[in-house]
Amino acid sequence: MNISWDDARLFLAVAEAGSLSAAARKLQMTQPTVSRRLAELEAVLGEPLFDRGVAGAALTAYGAGLIEPAQRMADWAAELTRAAERRHAPAGVVRMTAPPGVAHAFLVPFAAAMSSRTPGIQLHVVSTVRPLDLIRREADLALRLGAPADETSVASVDLDLRAFASEQYAARVAGKPDPADLAWIGWAPPFDDLSPNNVLRRRIPGWRPSFASDDYLVQIRACELGLGAMLLAREHPHFGRRPPLCELKVDLPPVRRPLVLLCPRSARAIPRVHAVLELLVESLRAWRPPKGRAARR
Repeated sequence: MNISWDDARLFLAVAEAGSLSAAARKLQMTQPTVSRRLAELEAVLGEPLFDRGVAGAALTAYGAGLIEPAQRMADWAAELTRAAERRHAPAGVVRMTAPPGVAHAFLVPFAAAMSSRTPGIQLHVVSTVRPLDLIRREADLALRLGAPADETSVASVDLDLRAFASEQYAARVAGKPDPADLAWIGWAPPFDDLSPNNVLRRRIPGWRPSFASDDYLVQIRACELGLGAMLLAREHPHFGRRPPLCELKVDLPPVRRPLVLLCPRSARAIPRVHAVLELLVESLRAWRPPKGRAARR
């Protein structure tokens, strides 16, 4: 006696649905087809599986005894399908580059969210203030602030940079809307020409940082501990800051800078790169500023 998975699947569908018509809809078959195939299965087994009536199809004692092994067969079939899908799913290393602030606030939580959707892909993030060469394959993908649009551009989002600080520091400077009165945290040499230093110099006469470091993680930690304010992008709606920082009410026009996702056309055809690229585009769209919230350059 040979019972195929198709026969077992039909048997389970009728048992779970409770009627031939409902099972037919679930299996996307016609009711006569389900009735015929069930009759053929019962003929092979030599026993009725269901008592049919106006109320539907009820399992016989013999049929009830076959439910558990049929469910195990369904579990094995599902596991076989998953194994086959894993074999053909995108896999391997995707190398990304981004500025330190973007890597810390966006790419790390993005990678955590991505891991369950693309378990075969490993994301390697190069956090650097200097751009890597995508054409020479120093990276597969790049996120860059203020990058001009070219043939490698895939998507972009405008980020509002605003003054943020710890709750303790915000309480100390409450009622001081003049940005010149704040202690600012910024880049130390050799990176002191980077944003936000250059932005704050243009907006605050004689500006210089009260605390500076050539390491972004040192800067953000200083901000969390109340050493001063930082010019940061508003947090991604799905990736909150931990610990949270609060926006300061200061007379500093918000700065809007484009964050551009770049990928060479040749790399977009690579399945693992394409899979990450699609998820990045989806996540960047969620980071767009609310409508009606203007910012000045």
